[in-house]
Amino acid sequence: MSDMEEVLERQEREIRERRRRQAASKRAQRDLDQQLVMAVAMLDEENQSSRGSHEGSAPNVDRHRHSRGKNLMEDYFIPTSLNCAGVLGLLPEQKFTTIIRMLAYGASADQVDEIARMGKSTALESLVRFCDAVETLYTRDYLRRPTPRDLQRLLQKAEQRGFPGMIGSIECMHWQWKNCPTAWQGEYGNQKGQKSIILEAVASFDTWVWHVFFGVAGSQNNLNVLGQSPVFNDVLRGEAPKITYEVNNTVYQTGYYLADGIYPSWTTFVKSLSHPRTQKQNYLLHIKRVT
Repeated sequence: MSDMEEVLERQEREIRERRRRQAASKRAQRDLDQQLVMAVAMLDEENQSSRGSHEGSAPNVDRHRHSRGKNLMEDYFIPTSLNCAGVLGLLPEQKFTTIIRMLAYGASADQVDEIARMGKSTALESLVRFCDAVETLYTRDYLRRPTPRDLQRLLQKAEQRGFPGMIGSIECMHWQWKNCPTAWQGEYGNQKGQKSIILEAVASFDTWVWHVFFGVAGSQNNLNVLGQSPVFNDVLRGEAPKITYEVNNTVYQTGYYLADGIYPSWTTFVKSLSHPRTQKQNYLLHIKRVT
């Protein structure tokens, strides 16, 4: 009986030790991945700054960021281990195909394992690593609100185009939801009879989208989305930046957005005209469409 107890205890110790080693290995791999992402990002930043920035280009919008992201992702998913047959693991192209299919079509890991020839756990791990890498690479430029320097650049550009005090354009759009669950189809059905999810976004003249509010049911409209959106939370808290400009000998201290006619008549909105009659009204409609 004592021999059996010793065997069970030894097995338990071996199991605990194996789990400890696996956890330590995973932590080390995560740390290595994070260091790799940061090292590549810093190297790209140094190369970009050494080349200098062109006059008139947006300092916060990197026009070559897509190539940087491609190189980073390729480095991030390079197979580094050999299997029992001495062959390298899955190729980055296989993992990219799996990730894009899962994100674009809402497919589960079980649905793409046969196409990419990888296991469910590998597909899920690749998806998590991909999202972490995207967040690490693009957070500083895109997943944030404008800094005072960004805001000053937006205001200067808007004033050059004849709209002093304009921050950007706000609009809502419907994204069709093909695989909407049956129980939710009444809530997410829009006026065209399709199933959709609404996206609210604020964009500047250079297509920099610095505010997104996504996931509202398609049965709602721009006003309902605005009531739920956090876009004006800083204004309500009194933390909005002070913007001073003058129009027709009147001084204003609140920035505004170009919007459609459905939005309320607030000082933060300047709405376009459905049937412009004068040259000034035509210019306003043209700027709204371009912006």
